[in-house]
Amino acid sequence: MKSTGRRRKARAGRRSTRPEFLTLAALLVVASVVAGFLALTRPDSTAPIASTGAKNGSRNGAGPKASPAKPSQEPEWDGKVQVLGDGSTSYTGPQKGVLKPEPLKPGEKPPQFVVFSWDGALEGDDYLFSHFRKLAEEYDAHMTFFLTGVYILPKSKQHLYQPPQHKPGAAAIDYATDEHIRDTLQQLRLAYEQGHEIGTHFNGHFCGVKGGGDWSVEEWKSEIDQFYSFVEKWKTNTGFTDVPPLPFDVRKEITGGRAPCLEGQPNLLKAAKDYGWRYDASSPGDFQIWPTKKDGIWDFPLQMLPYEDGKYQGLSMDFNFLYNQSNGETQGDPAKHPEWEQQTVDTYMAGFNRVYYGSRAPLFIGNHFEDWNGGIYMRAVERIIKNICTKKDVKCVSFRELTDWLDVQKPETLQQLRSLDPAQSPDWSSVVK
Repeated sequence: MKSTGRRRKARAGRRSTRPEFLTLAALLVVASVVAGFLALTRPDSTAPIASTGAKNGSRNGAGPKASPAKPSQEPEWDGKVQVLGDGSTSYTGPQKGVLKPEPLKPGEKPPQFVVFSWDGALEGDDYLFSHFRKLAEEYDAHMTFFLTGVYILPKSKQHLYQPPQHKPGAAAIDYATDEHIRDTLQQLRLAYEQGHEIGTHFNGHFCGVKGGGDWSVEEWKSEIDQFYSFVEKWKTNTGFTDVPPLPFDVRKEITGGRAPCLEGQPNLLKAAKDYGWRYDASSPGDFQIWPTKKDGIWDFPLQMLPYEDGKYQGLSMDFNFLYNQSNGETQGDPAKHPEWEQQTVDTYMAGFNRVYYGSRAPLFIGNHFEDWNGGIYMRAVERIIKNICTKKDVKCVSFRELTDWLDVQKPETLQQLRSLDPAQSPDWSSVVK
């Protein structure tokens, strides 16, 4: 694959744990152990990051204190585009083509939801954003694209970003070129028009010490406010006059996100409430059970899938495969690439089959637009999309579409669904009443 034209610094990873697949009661016990283990094994970012030395909970380096950005009130739609602010965004009416949520009928088997999500959402020289957007259209799939705010902020304006506990302009990833900003804005517009969701991956991708896990609630709010600002003012910041506005109001469109390196969810959830967010995808990992809420917000964790015919479990994200297969090296032994690609495909399929023929719990697969290990993870997820999004009862949806569907189900139905073992295929008449 072609270079993306930027050097992406290594993200923190987590080694897989090795519990056998057990009954639900045992799973809950193992899950608590896994959660503790993941918390203890949070590595620092491998890239040196300049910082102010601010202590946890301080607002030094977090930017000016601002009132939380509440979601915009639904404007009355008159069929005309309503350009917002400096022309960076617009309101074009309710999004078209999205899943219509309906409650399950008595005895009805739930759809098999599968959510493919992408961290960063930058269109680089490899054109992976546009590739998977077109692939999704071909296979009638919707996805969630988690945009990183600094990817639409020119490097010449990096001083505008004031990250919590770090110097102004600092980031653990590279800023995009002007060409990549233009291309990314185009893909965001096309993705929204095709029914995909735009979420947030926040801004500077800080992990480990002074990353999201060390941020206070107010520092998370600063990070969120700055994300909104970068989206709402990209025209002012870039000077582009020939690029049309994004076709959505970002304060309405963003209903959830994923924190870099899956760190800092407790304080992030407290901050997210003030923005009306409905879900969060930052949990470090859980087994394949139906979702529940944390602090009133739907919790969509990456999931523990069966590696190597169920010998052990690992997180459902491309970076976790990278971390385990080549010890985090982005270009490991080429001779191993075919084996690793097939292992990735087999693991995704094992996780899918477990719930497709069992509890029908949603499957979450996380990705990055990267050519790690010769692009094997991109090829693997493409194979999975082609295989599973075409199956009967499967709905490849965005996180927001899944949220909408969960919200219209009866509470007692959801409670029954959450009581199922992932591999358990029940008498649906006793579950959905």
